[in-house]
Amino acid sequence: MRIPKRIEPLVEDGLVDQVLRQLKSGKEATVYVVQCGGEIRCAKIYKEANQRGFHQAVHYTEGRKVKNSRQARAMEKGSRYGRKEQESAWQRSEVDALYKLAAAGVRVPQPYNFYEGVLLMELVSDENGEPAPRLNDLELTPEQAREFHAFLIRQVVLMLCAGIVHGDLSEFNVLVDGKGPVIIDLPQAVDAAANNNASRMLERDVDNLANYFGRFAPELHATGYGKEIWALYQRGELLPDTPLTGRFKQNEKQADVRSVMREIDSARDEHAAKLRYQQLKREEGR
Repeated sequence: MRIPKRIEPLVEDGLVDQVLRQLKSGKEATVYVVQCGGEIRCAKIYKEANQRGFHQAVHYTEGRKVKNSRQARAMEKGSRYGRKEQESAWQRSEVDALYKLAAAGVRVPQPYNFYEGVLLMELVSDENGEPAPRLNDLELTPEQAREFHAFLIRQVVLMLCAGIVHGDLSEFNVLVDGKGPVIIDLPQAVDAAANNNASRMLERDVDNLANYFGRFAPELHATGYGKEIWALYQRGELLPDTPLTGRFKQNEKQADVRSVMREIDSARDEHAAKLRYQQLKREEGR
């Protein structure tokens, strides 16, 4: 097929030998199947901001680090250069997340190269070498649903231990190859420690999994892994193999407001008495 203009530089540099076909076109990017030497990979071409259906939102970009102060100022001003840098940072966030998560043992596509808005990465394939189907396209048995759900919950834990929350995890962003689920599409991934929305996004990711797999194994609807995982993370007790129960009970004990106010009044009276004593001592010394 004709080589897309955005992939031409990768062909010229010898990173891509041939574009075989278009794999999919989504709200964020268009993905092509490409040949690189003896391997079949995929090239993800990110769409420009005005062409995307999924726009950057402050609750996703909050806490993301910028390389230098000049870039940060330009992005704040919204200049042409600033918009270009903001777009580059948005695209680069998925690349950085993929490298970090792959190193942490999370099942994500292996990234190979990133150049001018084109991400060259592993093609996740099925047992026949064809592109792996999305989770949403599969009909599962209750046993498969429980197995995949348990596996993906553990992947969420691994991601959080690496400091990352997917932010848009659902059955549409998971592929299934011969070894099981593979998590994809991470340009909206957030820094768990720096983003104030991280806990809410993690709970939404986990709820999405429970809702989907609950279609095949209804008992999964009643699980509460999101709040449990985040509570363990906040306490510094979350590890990749931390046992989970799927249950979380909020502290429903009401605060004793009268007792708290008595403590405050007592401290105020004690402080006032101390000030009066100091004033008397000063007057005696005159």
